Amino acid sequence: MRFAGLALTGLLALAGCAGTAPRAPAPSAGVVPVAPAATPAAAPAPVRGPLGARAAALARSFVGTPYRFGGDSPSGFDCSGLVFYVYRELGLSIPRTAAEQRAAAQHVDGDALEPGDLVFFSTPKDHVGIYLGHGEFVHAPAHGRTVERARLDTPYFILGYAGAGRFGGS
Repeated sequence: MRFAGLALTGLLALAGCAGTAPRAPAPSAGVVPVAPAATPAAAPAPVRGPLGARAAALARSFVGTPYRFGGDSPSGFDCSGLVFYVYRELGLSIPRTAAEQRAAAQHVDGDALEPGDLVFFSTPKDHVGIYLGHGEFVHAPAHGRTVERARLDTPYFILGYAGAGRFGGS
């Protein structure tokens, strides 16, 4: 019973993480290469290497950034906004919401996760994070919190795990 209470508390904590502010629909649900947006002055230096490793490094650099419902910039992120921003900075235009990202990403088995892959959760709303490796991922959890690192093997994320995906041959 104690475990169920902890899981319910965790579900409530992330209840607003996957929403986005109303916006016009994207012209395409698929992945489209784009030129990276102007990089803010506080952005980290580019990382060399495979797309996934660069995505993981960039996502990690935003740990501590405030959560902002509908946010998709370094001034504040929601979960899917963080993913959207990271991949846009790396030259890919991907869908904006967690559900659309899950639908558009190439499925990856949990035992084949690589840095930069997306990990999806149903908590009970759609939620997404960027896998770092070694069982860790970065996500923007909920109002009043900041972008943080978390572990896939915590009971809350084990219960809510909904799969993984990859963009751009990460």
